[in-house]
Amino acid sequence: MIAQLFFCAILLLLVLVADAKWIVPGARWRDTEGNLVNAHAGGVTLDSETGRYFWFGEYKVQGQEEGGGVSVYSSEDLATWKHEGMALRPIEGHSYISPERIIQRPKVVYSAGTGKYHMWWHADNSTYGWLLQGLAQSDNITGPYNFVNATAPLGNWSQDFGLFTDYKDGKAYALYSNGDRLEGRDVYLTSYNDEITALDQVVHRFDKYDLEAPTIIQTESSYYALMSHKTGYRPNNVVAFRADSLSGPWSQPFIIAPLNTRTYNSQSGFSLRIKGSRQTTYLYLGDQWDSNSLWESRYIWLPIQIDERKKSLEAVWHDVYDLDVKTGEWETIKGKTYYGIDSTTNGDAFKQEATFGSHGVIIAGIYGNDSTVTFSGIEGSGKPQWVSFYYQNTDDMGFGDQPGGNPDRIGGTWQLRRISSVVVNGNTSNVETLYQRDTHKGIILSAPLQLKLERGNSNTITIGGLHNGFDVKGADIDKIVVYPPEE
Repeated sequence: MIAQLFFCAILLLLVLVADAKWIVPGARWRDTEGNLVNAHAGGVTLDSETGRYFWFGEYKVQGQEEGGGVSVYSSEDLATWKHEGMALRPIEGHSYISPERIIQRPKVVYSAGTGKYHMWWHADNSTYGWLLQGLAQSDNITGPYNFVNATAPLGNWSQDFGLFTDYKDGKAYALYSNGDRLEGRDVYLTSYNDEITALDQVVHRFDKYDLEAPTIIQTESSYYALMSHKTGYRPNNVVAFRADSLSGPWSQPFIIAPLNTRTYNSQSGFSLRIKGSRQTTYLYLGDQWDSNSLWESRYIWLPIQIDERKKSLEAVWHDVYDLDVKTGEWETIKGKTYYGIDSTTNGDAFKQEATFGSHGVIIAGIYGNDSTVTFSGIEGSGKPQWVSFYYQNTDDMGFGDQPGGNPDRIGGTWQLRRISSVVVNGNTSNVETLYQRDTHKGIILSAPLQLKLERGNSNTITIGGLHNGFDVKGADIDKIVVYPPEE
């Protein structure tokens, strides 16, 4: 019986991932085989011949921070991803791509001059003492890629790495920060030679802004350079610069998401221009790092709104959206909202006054298995549905080296997440875990789960601490939004 139930669960999971059509930022993204997508801090390359997108990223191994190599996935719609294997495998004993070496932020571009696909990345040793750029080549876009060399760009240092191709003339450029040392802290924009085998000249230097994770978005009339502050795996307020040309002059940096959302708990790294038959859409492709389990870090992909008249750019949050890569159009999926003020609390959980909450209320005191909040009368379809949990996590209120210490204070630490349990219809034999990243005081963000709700409007969803024998505190809950099943 247990084996049959396990088989049915796996079969259901495979059906779900095979039919995935919507983009859900911050969810557990799975490939067509049901495995977590493992391609962090990477980039997406469009193959013009097949129209397929190829996603390259760092392959994170549990218990190992670096050295996992580069994985590659393919998709026709940016929502359903097939694992194509390892594009670049670590080689034991290799000077630059052994499991002990740093292989970060890989990007792939086709070189017409060599007739090969070129993979570039930040190549380093475990102490970040080399600060080089690595190059590998392949005849096929999915690889395997063969190591060519690792070099210092024009004799300079290179840390976080990005690659940009100008769609108007096909010229390729590298973006890289030159380290954390006092002599560095710049970001360079440097052009490649025609074969994309080496850099030839610096086009612009973003001087002493102390930023990293660079990427460029190109519109018909502007260039926008997006970069992250240097806070390690802690998210921060990503900024953008604007210019009429790559050589500048560039504007002062400005924040691209609502202040104190820390760019919806994500870091920049890549961006994508989708030229559809009806409109051009730009996507922000960010990483939601989890330093407690890097291999399970999530992805935050969001549409970008650009106002050329105001010379502004903003990454806009959507829980769930549908993107048509053929037309370039996208739309937000609408769900049904259930508010905390209408919920039922149990134990020490209570409804607390909150000017920033829906109806001036937020549910606090959710702790362990005995202090919970239950939303009732939830309408379900009998099929798996996405549910967004809107929450506040104020773990940044601590001090010094205390657990959950304030990340915005000197010597502060960051808890990075709280974990809640989610139970549907009182079935405690099937408990989901909800990761709730830190927010700022008074800032509400959302975290998604896919749940199986019974058909009808008598479903309940109960949120508590983690059901694992320990008293684990959940975040404060504002509301939940239940979305229809994917058709």
